[in-house]
Amino acid sequence: MEVAIEAKDNAASSFQLQQSPPQAEPIWKIILVAAIAAGVQFGWSLQLSLLTPYVQLLGIPHAWAAIIWLCGPISGLLVQPIVGYYSDHCTSRFGRRRPFIGSGAGLVAVAVFLIGFAADLGHAAGDSLGKGPKPRAITVFVVGFWILDVANNMLQGPCRAFLADLSGGNARKMSTANALFSFFMAVGNVLGYAAGSYTHLYKVFPFSKTKACDLYCANLKSCFFISVALLLTMTILALTLVRETATVAAPKQPTTVKKGKISVFGELFGALKDLPRTMWILMLVTCLNWVAWFPFLLFDTDWMGKEVYGGNVGTKLYDQGVRAGALGLMINSIVLGFASLGVQFLARRPRQVKKLWGAVNFLLAVCLAMTVLITKLAERGRSSTGATESPLVGIKVGALALFAILGIPLAVTYIIPFALASIFSSNSGSGQGLSLGVLNLAIVIPQMVVSVASGPWNQLFGGGNLPAFVLGAAAAAVSGILSLVMLPSPPDDVATKAAVGGFH
Repeated sequence: MEVAIEAKDNAASSFQLQQSPPQAEPIWKIILVAAIAAGVQFGWSLQLSLLTPYVQLLGIPHAWAAIIWLCGPISGLLVQPIVGYYSDHCTSRFGRRRPFIGSGAGLVAVAVFLIGFAADLGHAAGDSLGKGPKPRAITVFVVGFWILDVANNMLQGPCRAFLADLSGGNARKMSTANALFSFFMAVGNVLGYAAGSYTHLYKVFPFSKTKACDLYCANLKSCFFISVALLLTMTILALTLVRETATVAAPKQPTTVKKGKISVFGELFGALKDLPRTMWILMLVTCLNWVAWFPFLLFDTDWMGKEVYGGNVGTKLYDQGVRAGALGLMINSIVLGFASLGVQFLARRPRQVKKLWGAVNFLLAVCLAMTVLITKLAERGRSSTGATESPLVGIKVGALALFAILGIPLAVTYIIPFALASIFSSNSGSGQGLSLGVLNLAIVIPQMVVSVASGPWNQLFGGGNLPAFVLGAAAAAVSGILSLVMLPSPPDDVATKAAVGGFH
């Protein structure tokens, strides 16, 4: 793939990618590169299941815990376009993608060290061992957490681009590469949630438990040790055995891009001016969809620990609830993997795509509303059995069943919006990468809003996680209505091609 930057009269600065079809590589190379996703997703699943309770153990109030999660959407908004732009233009003798993948994996190792040893480093710097806030440990943790999210975004974009390069423009291999990447993401999720739900993992690394790091902290630290070991192993194998051909830079024509300006952002935001109506509707539905999803993804294990199990941060009941939440997320990932196969099948019938998305948005709304019922039943059970008892078996089963059912709408969320963006951009003549970049705005912006607003919103209604979940249920219902009423159905021929292409 060669990159050419051209200036056009009366046009904003832009870049165009001119592809010369390379030779497709053997499938084993695609498998090795796709397997990196298992290491990335292992760490991400640990973030979802264990880090929100951990930051509260460090002394960060629940209302402010969500602010830390701003790093994910911010880095997704900024890091992926920058890394993608420079990896397209990279002329290193090691290749275009491999330097960024290797650098990202190295940064993950640094970030995991900072997060895992935040309590120890904070104590060494002067934090007390009591239950109060630990400002130095919090500082170390926040720095490590932001580095981790930046590193994950450095990895994912180049990995997907590397798979595209290895596919050599072959549609069948591209579909296979995407399917393998999605498969290894599911593998990483299951491994991460399974590790997070196991209570004695710290015994594998006895040194992880210290004066400043209790059992929960030691288990988290041990999980991250395994995560970074898996990621580095898969990355080293892939980068050692799968080679890239160094790209020779194409001669650049004079351009109107101002000094220091990154043209990828100029093209990304400039595209909003000429965005077709179909894409605006798609972005609106996607935005509301993520307003619904993000509160639950952010506070699901915290909800299990506090509302379902009735524990406070640092107590035995709370820890049991968090581990049960991690088990629920593992079940959710298993259902997600199987549901993805069903979504791919249904996506071959393009006239049913918007009905499918609308239906699962209503399912999402019902599931989020059911968190209120489960919470009230758990509270009633505690009032009859005693506050020190874990929930009744029926309550536990109901909560885990909720996690399982949510795997179905999550599969649709991971596939349908991106497929529709590709279809609509093809119809309007827009670039695929640019259209997906614009769609990304509809994902990361609501995530940032939810991260900032969910804590104060919950406090406004007395604390806990239910206010944000109820708001998410309302957003999911509105998203379902708009999907059925306003979202246009794609043409049969184009939609089928997009579905077969494999958007994961």
